[in-house]
Amino acid sequence: MKLIKRDSPRFSLLEKSFRDTFADFIKSFFEDDFFMTDLIRSDFEPRVDVYEKDNQIVVKADIPGIDEKDLNVELEGNVLTISGKKEEEKEVKEKNYHRVERSYGSFCRSITLPEGIEADKVTAEYKKGVLTVNIPKSKSAETKKIAVKVS
Repeated sequence: MKLIKRDSPRFSLLEKSFRDTFADFIKSFFEDDFFMTDLIRSDFEPRVDVYEKDNQIVVKADIPGIDEKDLNVELEGNVLTISGKKEEEKEVKEKNYHRVERSYGSFCRSITLPEGIEADKVTAEYKKGVLTVNIPKSKSAETKKIAVKVS
């Protein structure tokens, strides 16, 4: 009679690897933006990149197919808000669509920026479907290198 089950190490590692891979695969369905888009995001919400470059903060947003007159950029305190709308084309002769994936509607995206920005020097440019907002940092907000003394 066996009281302790003894597996071959080779098979237990293989089984653990399979379980981990399968668990990661299932988990990815619930974490991936592709599957969560309809639940969390609005139908038309631009993706943004925010990064620092040359003493300024740069925000880039992909907003293809929108007219610049329908695009708004506002800065209130340290909150940058990008909003706009994309209206559906009304004059469609044929209505026998097999698939509709193009998004229409309005969006509003707010990004909290760090303190110490120069609001009066912010610039925005919309080119080839990409909105680029440059926000200069004030002198007091710039990173200062501090020497560390060894004692």
